[in-house]
Amino acid sequence: LGVIGGNGAGKSTLLRLLAGIIAPDKGKITHDALNISLLGLNVGFISHLTGRNNAVLSGMLMGMRREEIEGKIDDIIEFAEIGEFIDEPVRSYSSGMRARLGFSVAIQADPDILLIDETLGVGDERFAKKSSKAMRQKIKSNKTIVLVSHSEKMVRRMCDRVVWIDKGVSRREGDTNSIMDEYMESMQ
Repeated sequence: LGVIGGNGAGKSTLLRLLAGIIAPDKGKITHDALNISLLGLNVGFISHLTGRNNAVLSGMLMGMRREEIEGKIDDIIEFAEIGEFIDEPVRSYSSGMRARLGFSVAIQADPDILLIDETLGVGDERFAKKSSKAMRQKIKSNKTIVLVSHSEKMVRRMCDRVVWIDKGVSRREGDTNSIMDEYMESMQ
């Protein structure tokens, strides 16, 4: 599911509601997911800890046992492509390195629902393709992914359905191409 809308429309707030980080003002959110992971820029990392420590902590916050995440650390490092920087404090990381590490942990955690907030737009084109491929594999495995993005291309490529949010209200919902066409037309 893609979530689109202008800045301040409520997209990130919707993800925080779905993740259970905040409660709705009215109504309720129900789902059968055992675990949900919210992946966003600069979400969940403690700057003075190393990438390795942050990966372990993030994995545990996503519902993994410490031994389980430690057993996957080599795969996380390899996917994130941060090499020896894994043992440096994340305050020394670029935003792209942080995003790659966060995405790598989330993919290894294998949550029932993966909420992604603008993360895949960070980093080089090669990593964007790599992460898109990993997401498509998750989608094929019947996992639920909710993707917030300003990238028309990414939403069209990754999403089966789209919700267009405007001022905290769902303006339109439906198949990706028709909603994206309408949204892009409204931007002109």
